[in-house]
Amino acid sequence: MDASPGNAGPAAATTLQLADPTGGRRSHGSRLSVPGWVRRLTGPAALFAVWWAITGTGLVGGRVLASPLAVARVFGDLAGDGELWDNLSISLVRVGWGVLFGVAVGLVLAVLAGFFRAGEHIVDSSMNFLRTIPIIALLPLIIVWIGIGESAKIFLIAAGVVFPVYMNTFAGIRGVDVKLVEAGRTFGLGRLGLIRRVIIPGALPGFLIGLRWSLGVAWLLLVFAEQVNTDRGVGYLLTSAQGWNRTDIIILCLVIYGILGLLCDGIVRVLERSLLSWRRGFTGT
Repeated sequence: MDASPGNAGPAAATTLQLADPTGGRRSHGSRLSVPGWVRRLTGPAALFAVWWAITGTGLVGGRVLASPLAVARVFGDLAGDGELWDNLSISLVRVGWGVLFGVAVGLVLAVLAGFFRAGEHIVDSSMNFLRTIPIIALLPLIIVWIGIGESAKIFLIAAGVVFPVYMNTFAGIRGVDVKLVEAGRTFGLGRLGLIRRVIIPGALPGFLIGLRWSLGVAWLLLVFAEQVNTDRGVGYLLTSAQGWNRTDIIILCLVIYGILGLLCDGIVRVLERSLLSWRRGFTGT
């Protein structure tokens, strides 16, 4: 048989075909173009539907769990006379200052412990000792040290925010691949260049995780902070409603906390998309 190219048989004309790993499916082309923030609201919407079903069918009485209609009605009353907005603004200021101070202190401690071995020996062991102490248990000491004014409330929130930021940022710094550091040195990067181009980008995901956790902790501690010698704030509104057995106001305050937590999480996600645009990770199937 002539095996010249001009007389190639049917077997020679067979081309190699690679198997499609998607099985003929496309990951995004066939999906509906629904914005991500809309898809993320399906979970809270399902919770709202369950709440509506429980109260609407009479499984739970209104004195035990207020209905969405009752909560919407009391929201209109409190928002109409300005009481809700006054208390909410005070709470936002307290959380804002507490998060600002807590994040700043947590970052400084993480840098000292992450960049320097002596800092790790001194700071990391101390932070691991202190983080096991319940923050709420420090409240009596905070009152003795600072008093019962606004500074004590901000200090309590900041103390709780420090630890998530520190732990995750420190882990992010020490989790940077040493091969990347060696490659940076090979290309002539000095200490500042390694920090700016290798260590900071590598530790940034850890910091953002810590920031997300710290925002949740801040809102949690705000409830305790606003129960001590205060006459303003969402926590004070919640405590007052408990004394009057107003479940509609209690549920309203809880919904406000949930919405604020969801908004804070959304802000961090926006930061992740903008600051970590270079990183491609698994996004689910």
